[in-house]
Amino acid sequence: MPTEDDIKNALKSVKYPGFSRDIVSFGLIKEISAKNGAVSVTMELTANSPEAAQQIKADSERALKGLPGVNAVHIDIRQKPAAQTPGGAQGPFGNQNKVPGIRRIVAVASGKGGVGKSTCSVNLACALTYLGARVGLLDCDIYGPSIPLMMGIHERPTISEAEKLVPPANHGVKLMSMGFLLEDDQPVIWRGPMIQKTIQQFVMAVDWGELDFLLVDLPPGTGDAQLSLCQIVPLDGGVIVTTPQEASLGVVRKGIAMFEKVNVPILGIVENMSYFTAPNGERVEIFGHGGGHAEAERRQIPFLGEIPIFVEIREGGDAGLPVVVGSPNQPAAQAFIHIAEALKQRFGENAP
Repeated sequence: MPTEDDIKNALKSVKYPGFSRDIVSFGLIKEISAKNGAVSVTMELTANSPEAAQQIKADSERALKGLPGVNAVHIDIRQKPAAQTPGGAQGPFGNQNKVPGIRRIVAVASGKGGVGKSTCSVNLACALTYLGARVGLLDCDIYGPSIPLMMGIHERPTISEAEKLVPPANHGVKLMSMGFLLEDDQPVIWRGPMIQKTIQQFVMAVDWGELDFLLVDLPPGTGDAQLSLCQIVPLDGGVIVTTPQEASLGVVRKGIAMFEKVNVPILGIVENMSYFTAPNGERVEIFGHGGGHAEAERRQIPFLGEIPIFVEIREGGDAGLPVVVGSPNQPAAQAFIHIAEALKQRFGENAP
């Protein structure tokens, strides 16, 4: 007979209708039992969608009947009442909204500041564009937006005929940031509800058009911005950025735990500032090395790659010309392009 893990792995092939995420990562599986060739699974749906329930049941039965030793399958789908938000689209959690035109929404997060998360977000967005994807980048760091500087654009968004914000674009990437709406050095002094409302508007009230990826650059930590985003839209996954040393990894584990609690799959870990190569060729591991890879192995999370310390990366960010755009064939840019390729492969896509 298959084990509980075998059954869960089989159910990971079942996608929630209309979404790219599977029913296991959405947290729909509540009970599993297997005995004498019979498998029984209890699921719980919040969304009131008989069509979705019927398709999930059929797809789950098909997946489980393919397991060795399984002769009978029983799927029990229960309905959990949920308060509805007016105008909210029905998703696995009731009132989450799938943004029209956007295939995948991926959060780029870190447990602490100073690990180069925004630098990774910018260059990863440009790398995905380099590989042929249609990409948007949303800066959710309300208090300290840095994306406008790094992407070399400071114009304000316009308003469409449908009264939506039209995101400015540069280097082939559509952008939205609080930095576009502020005067230079103007601080944002807001409480949580204002942050949640702003993030909701940046996601739902922006004319993003057709995108293959919307990358979301989150602020460090596990606070209002992160929780607001998880509540507003069904994320397809999260990418965790860390540096090699234990001080960074210890906080990163909290970020991983946060995504797990809200049923957002971890797409992988990126180790930034892995090492520095001195002019004489000596490799200097300023922050240690391999901590991100080791943590990925320990948690059984994919390791997407490492980014050494290159002066060109910092120079590109300060100049508003990301290294992937300015010098795509250089080693600094290739590090990000390899990570973008690995990310696409996590979604079953091959880079062009």
